Amino acid sequence: MAFGGQVAGPAGCCSQVRGVLRLSMPVARGAYCQVRSFASPVRVPGGRPFLLLRLLPRFHGLVVPRGRDSLRYGGRGERLPLCKSPFRSVMTVAAAAEVPAVVKPVEEQLVRKGILLHSYGPGTVRGICPECKGGSSGELSLAVTISEEDDAPAVWVCHRGSCGWKGSTWKGPLAAPVGQKGNGAAYKVGKIVKRSVVKKEHTAESLRLEAVQAQVLSYFKKRGLSEATIRENNVAQHRINATDLAIAFPYVQDGKILNCKYRDANKRFWQVKESAKVLYGLDHIKGNREIVIVEGEFDKLAMYEAGIVNCVSVPDGAPAKVSGDEVPSPSEDKKYEYLWNCKDYFKDATRIILATDSDEPGQALAEELARRLGRERCWRVMWPEDENGKHYKDANEVLMSLGSEGVKDLIKNAELYPIRGLFNFRQFFREIDDYYYLRLGDERGVSTGWRGLDEIYRVVPGELTVVTGVPNSGKSEWIDALICNLNRNKKWTFGLCSMENKVREHARKLIEKHIHQPFFDAPYSRSTPRMGKEDLERGKKWLQDTFFLIRHEDEELPSVDWVLNLAKAAVMRHGIRGLVIDPYNELDHQRPGNQTETEYVSQMLTKIKRFAQHHDCHVWFVAHPRQLQVWRGEAPGLYDISGSAHFINKCDNGIVIHRNRDETMGPLDQVKVLVRKVRNKAAGTIGEATLRYNRVTGDYEDVREP
Repeated sequence: MAFGGQVAGPAGCCSQVRGVLRLSMPVARGAYCQVRSFASPVRVPGGRPFLLLRLLPRFHGLVVPRGRDSLRYGGRGERLPLCKSPFRSVMTVAAAAEVPAVVKPVEEQLVRKGILLHSYGPGTVRGICPECKGGSSGELSLAVTISEEDDAPAVWVCHRGSCGWKGSTWKGPLAAPVGQKGNGAAYKVGKIVKRSVVKKEHTAESLRLEAVQAQVLSYFKKRGLSEATIRENNVAQHRINATDLAIAFPYVQDGKILNCKYRDANKRFWQVKESAKVLYGLDHIKGNREIVIVEGEFDKLAMYEAGIVNCVSVPDGAPAKVSGDEVPSPSEDKKYEYLWNCKDYFKDATRIILATDSDEPGQALAEELARRLGRERCWRVMWPEDENGKHYKDANEVLMSLGSEGVKDLIKNAELYPIRGLFNFRQFFREIDDYYYLRLGDERGVSTGWRGLDEIYRVVPGELTVVTGVPNSGKSEWIDALICNLNRNKKWTFGLCSMENKVREHARKLIEKHIHQPFFDAPYSRSTPRMGKEDLERGKKWLQDTFFLIRHEDEELPSVDWVLNLAKAAVMRHGIRGLVIDPYNELDHQRPGNQTETEYVSQMLTKIKRFAQHHDCHVWFVAHPRQLQVWRGEAPGLYDISGSAHFINKCDNGIVIHRNRDETMGPLDQVKVLVRKVRNKAAGTIGEATLRYNRVTGDYEDVREP
């Protein structure tokens, strides 16, 4: 409709001068009347009988307030009837010449959604969200992006945390003709319908493709690709202008060209618009149970040159990184539309080899493909290194440097694509070799610092040791002495979750073991002089560097999850190699009503073992025995631990600390370390060792044999 022409409507016509349609319409004060316009929505001032609506050349209808069924126009009181819509009333006004192809643009669809913007041009515009109205402050929280491309939808999202409304709209037909009347046509307003894009088929003639000539063939030859490979893969050339050429890669399915990708001398790529998204080389994988996928057309040609015909290339390159979201449905997975369009080619494939580029985007593409095709049937190539120790980037580089045999070796030696939780021993060969050759130094465990005990128990990183003993037998004192030895000999550091000790008391015990002098002049020190101030400062510095306390400052008991989370932080921040949890009964053991204590203990110990293994950290877990009904001074067993037999079932090592309380049985300062379980026979065995306890300093010493 020409600007300034006549406007035809169901009830007559009215004048339009310089793009302004003069209509009279009673409107309540402060009401809105929405129109298709580049301008903002017009607020109608109360009391004015006329409304000036600025029209566009593509104008097809007026959107007016809900509830209106007609508009009065001109000076004679004529009315234009309005068609009803589920959104609001819409007046159908159109020039006869414009009627056959009425397709409402994306701006009108946004208005029908209640999205009112100051501009409907390409780009991102802010507006008020029709769902939350911008909150109490009326903020412009709605971001709307309109593409420059005719076929692209507008998308929007509200950035208010309490709203988050989002969606998109397609430029599709909003109305359907219902009949002819005079010089115009009435249009019935219905639902918004997505307009499906018809994918065109192409021919060599329509794409102006030519057989490759000497100049292009020479370029391919430099990349190790023969003329036969070029011809058999339908590679062509395309004249951009009188002087410039582009290489053309027709995307063919069943002999028909569905798409074409071009590459010019400046390494710029483009594809034919409104073409189907498919893989390059589809006809070469039909019916194959083994399929190779590469990242680019040149890599597909390199595979073909090496005799690997059953290969396809993706059309759009690789993403920068793996998406953190779940794989969307096929209808929404637009970036990988080409994969869904070709899914029938993969339904019988049992071995899909991902030969994407060795760089980070290439590996991200491999992961995205594996997520969609199924990791269980995917393999990945292991890119060889060049003479500089750098991995080759892609198949074409391998062909140019190592020849066809090098490319074949890629496919022959492809490895199973990793699946989380599923491994092959080959993935651990390096670790097994390190273990055999004792390269790390602690494969058979670390010395406890006591020669007699080392013969039956050594500390292995990543294991769990459960320690028990009757009250006042010295369990905590022995563990403190052990970790002091490990720090002295191996420079290990530790996390301490010792809930029965006050911080100052625990500090005193540890410093006494480190300085080898008593903290106080007290009866227990006997004639040994108290440590000096310099010794104290040295001991405090040692405490600061060696131990990291895990303490619950609230009244509630800490849970094992809380302890392990802080222990993980200590591993990451301070590099601790050992963790002491002392004792079990000081933890919070709330559990669901349908869970038994045995089930709870099993689950708890599994968490602790998993922490130890994942962080290569040894854990000592102190657990008291249950109350013994008739106790005559003998050492308890691991099955006597209160709570569950899982303490012995789940641990790697089980130790009982037992102090002699009967002078007739030997010196009272002797302590027996009874090793009752050792899972790793390379690090220890069942047995017992005797240590002498120094009450003054808290140290333990080997008992010399007579």
